[in-house]
Amino acid sequence: MHTFRKYKNSHLQVPVKAPLHFNGQTGNEEMAVMSEKLKKIFVEAKQQQREVVFLCIGSDRYIGDSLGPLIGSMMLENGISHPVYGTLEEPVHAFNLKIVLKDIYMKSDNPLLISIDASLGKKEQVGDVLFNEGPLVPGKALEKMLPAVGDYHFQGIVNYLDPFPSSQFLNDTRLHTVMKLAKLITQIILDSDKEK
Repeated sequence: MHTFRKYKNSHLQVPVKAPLHFNGQTGNEEMAVMSEKLKKIFVEAKQQQREVVFLCIGSDRYIGDSLGPLIGSMMLENGISHPVYGTLEEPVHAFNLKIVLKDIYMKSDNPLLISIDASLGKKEQVGDVLFNEGPLVPGKALEKMLPAVGDYHFQGIVNYLDPFPSSQFLNDTRLHTVMKLAKLITQIILDSDKEK
């Protein structure tokens, strides 16, 4: 039986629907459920003649914010069959997000956008992965006004807020946690990518 939870998350806006959730320590079954869900999304997008595009948000300048670019680079290195925006070489962050979105919509009339970003949660949620329908709001914990992005989105919970100010999570996140989450989310996506 898979696990469904609702999270109140201060980094990203979580839609009303309960996300698919798994814990990085124990979640093999939940991981398979996410892969199956993503496969169905890919099939439906193809039937609707929509191009699936991955938007991996974050900066390589801070460990806590590097989850998105790491996943983007890992997907490209493993031959993902869908366009990917946001890598370690060319990150998508607060300063260029709107420009990148314009570029995506110029190249594709009706893309199905899957966004990926680091997230903050409670202490016991660190290392968890959420996948949900609807957009996320990047930079919310740092009070940055950025557009909501994505038809679907992944969140990797890299750290928790207390006892530090919101911005401190960028400098206080373990690289081990970020790398583990990046590998898990990349594997979910690659397992779902039949065209690869």
